[in-house]
Amino acid sequence: MSTPPPDRRSDGDPTDDGDRDTTRDAGDTTRATGDDTAGSAAAPTAESADAATTEAADAPALEIDGLTQRYGDLAAVEDLSITVERGEVYGFLGPNGAGKSTTINAALQFVSPTAGDVRVLGLDPATEPVAVRRRVGLLLEGFGAYPRLTGREHVEHATETKDAADDPDELLARVGLRDAADRPAGDYSKGMRQRMALAVALVGDPELLVFDEPSTGLDPNGARTLREIVREEARDGTAVFFSSHILDQVEAVADRVGILADGELIAEGSLADLRERFDTGTELTVTVTGTPDALLRRLRRQEGVAAVRARDDRIRVRCRGDGETKLAVLETVADAGVYRDFTVDRASLDDVFSRYTAEGGPVTADGTDDAVSSAGDPVSSARADGDDETAAQRKPAADGGDRA
Repeated sequence: MSTPPPDRRSDGDPTDDGDRDTTRDAGDTTRATGDDTAGSAAAPTAESADAATTEAADAPALEIDGLTQRYGDLAAVEDLSITVERGEVYGFLGPNGAGKSTTINAALQFVSPTAGDVRVLGLDPATEPVAVRRRVGLLLEGFGAYPRLTGREHVEHATETKDAADDPDELLARVGLRDAADRPAGDYSKGMRQRMALAVALVGDPELLVFDEPSTGLDPNGARTLREIVREEARDGTAVFFSSHILDQVEAVADRVGILADGELIAEGSLADLRERFDTGTELTVTVTGTPDALLRRLRRQEGVAAVRARDDRIRVRCRGDGETKLAVLETVADAGVYRDFTVDRASLDDVFSRYTAEGGPVTADGTDDAVSSAGDPVSSARADGDDETAAQRKPAADGGDRA
């Protein structure tokens, strides 16, 4: 194969520098450094090398400490600190222009950060770029593809770059491109190119996957495949840093989420933590045989009840606090002799995100009178396919070390 896939520079233009390592596609994460090690006055001893290897194996997948990226007087990212553990799926959210892509570029040293410290699998990406690129898979927004090269040739190039033993056909089959492996990428749809980029990111059995808007161009089947792969990789001990504006995609796979606004991390935790911290509460929909005014008054006076709405044969009660409030509501309805059935709906990630990033700051449950969507229907946080698996339930890699 005479021509490798294109480089992806910070300006998004594909180029082909023959003697400089400036690749920005999913198969290569190296900056133009010329060497993968920093110079030193003396060679390390075997003992120090072993200690460094052990320390790196025990380190989190991604550590960002005090990261700041400024462009003149503009602070694109300000004093950002994030830790992603091995086997964890971390959803990185924020409005357009919040600094998500800047964070990824600075963390991986595609641009030099103004300040802060970054460790990837215990390694410094600024001084050990080759070691990092062999253990990290990238699917970055604006992945560049050579239109004349086939999907197989793109994956083959990535395996050569990482010196990996992966079968390109197996990776392409995993992302749903088995029958298109020999077609030139120029004939691919946008979604097919995104699937190909995902296959490239999986080369070398990476210990950390960094995805920036990975759902771009994917149809529902492609998005489902992406979710399945994220879960499979996480079960194998791979960490996934997942930046997206498609909230239901993040909600379907993330163990924790971080919300970025104006370059600052304004909230972080599991969705359950953010709901509780933000007091979004849950909504109880009770199907009844009638809605007597006396019952509605009793419910509104009940401790832990934030709002009560009645319509037709349903009473919707927004509850704060623990399950005791919901139980008390059901008992009150049952005592009134009108109870038939009930459902419970929790605030979705979209609700939490909207309230945290609303102009003027979050609006607490006390500051609103409705916990339903604009269409009047309760919003459910159930994952897209009903899978509530978390990192704690997954089986981590046996040694947490380099599986590349």
